Amino acid sequence: METRPVVTCFLRSEGEVLLLRRSDAVGSYRGQWGGVAGHVADDAGRDPETAARAEIDEETGLTGAATLVRQGDPFRVADADRGVRWVVHPFLFDCEARTVTTNEETTETAWVHPPEILSRETVPRLWTAWDRVRPRVATVREDRTHGSAWLSLRALEVLRDEAALAEAGRRDDLETAERDGDDWDALAALAAEIREVRPSMVVVANRVDRAMAAVSDESPAAVERAATEALNHAVTADRVAAAVAAERVGGRLATLSRSGTVRAVVDAAAPEAVLVAESRPGGEGVGVAEALADDVAVTLTTDAAVGHELDAWNADALVVGADRVLPDGRVVNKAGTRSTALSAAAADADCYAVCATDKIAPHAAWDREEREPREVYDGDADIAVSNPTFDVTPAAAVTVVTERGALAGDDIAEIAAAHRARGEWAERG
Repeated sequence: METRPVVTCFLRSEGEVLLLRRSDAVGSYRGQWGGVAGHVADDAGRDPETAARAEIDEETGLTGAATLVRQGDPFRVADADRGVRWVVHPFLFDCEARTVTTNEETTETAWVHPPEILSRETVPRLWTAWDRVRPRVATVREDRTHGSAWLSLRALEVLRDEAALAEAGRRDDLETAERDGDDWDALAALAAEIREVRPSMVVVANRVDRAMAAVSDESPAAVERAATEALNHAVTADRVAAAVAAERVGGRLATLSRSGTVRAVVDAAAPEAVLVAESRPGGEGVGVAEALADDVAVTLTTDAAVGHELDAWNADALVVGADRVLPDGRVVNKAGTRSTALSAAAADADCYAVCATDKIAPHAAWDREEREPREVYDGDADIAVSNPTFDVTPAAAVTVVTERGALAGDDIAEIAAAHRARGEWAERG
């Protein structure tokens, strides 16, 4: 039996993945649904990742909009009828665009939630390919690159996919699972685990609570539906919050740290210039500045100088994300936000914290998340070191802008109470 290495690539956008229906122009599995796929080896002897990117470009035109998230372990699929043993190399890419330009190998495309793979006529073991790259509990627990909003979507994807697998029942071809059973108790235990893996990221718990509180009956199918609806709600809320803020920020925008929502504000507002603080500890503002530099005039400054620069640079607004919004309207965000927000007021610039209402915390507790002291001082003197990841900005110094618009203190308190009520499912066990 001949062995042929191939790639299967999933492009993910807004919690959905792109499936393509294979045309009569391909040599195998005509009329069946798959991801972006193609042979690894050609005359140039390309490697799997190179092949993946080439196939994405050829079959969708989305290469420039696709960012590699994960390469999964390869697996073998034997096709006795064709006398071929496929070695499948699965890939997952996040995709900023959804408009696809196909070639002759595709007759139809669809953006779908991955559990649809289980009910469509697909190429052999397409779910196995997804299983090798899909989010896991460990994705949410261990990721230190992405923001909390991004991770909250991954948390809901884990719950959605595990519920779909529980509904499908145990089958060897569906590969591994994260839960201990296929019933409500197993899924509820998994949801409880997910909501606690990143305690500093309130949006993860709030969005899992939103799903679980909406479950219509204690069945896997109901959990899958609720998780999918919560995921759709989250995507819309994040997008609308950014659009609402974009109408307020003016042409000269300042920011700090890294926030996917703030990046969406910049993209929507198309300001003439952006001022970015370097954002220690971590310095992620440098990467933000680099990412924006091709599209807008960017000035990168030090954290120590940002207060002066806000005034001298004539900023219209300071726009930041939010790790969480406390019930009394205070905003917890990357260390440096408080001082920069107070400086914005002195510079006569508006200060907006942009986030979905799911980042409003049900309770007032928050954690500074102290980092390693030696990041600040690694000497021998008897010096106490304070190196917090987060600080808290007074409610009077910042306007919270969400998918519901700018929120007053009473609005924030009311939303916090609603989050507390949704979280009661976990207390009931």
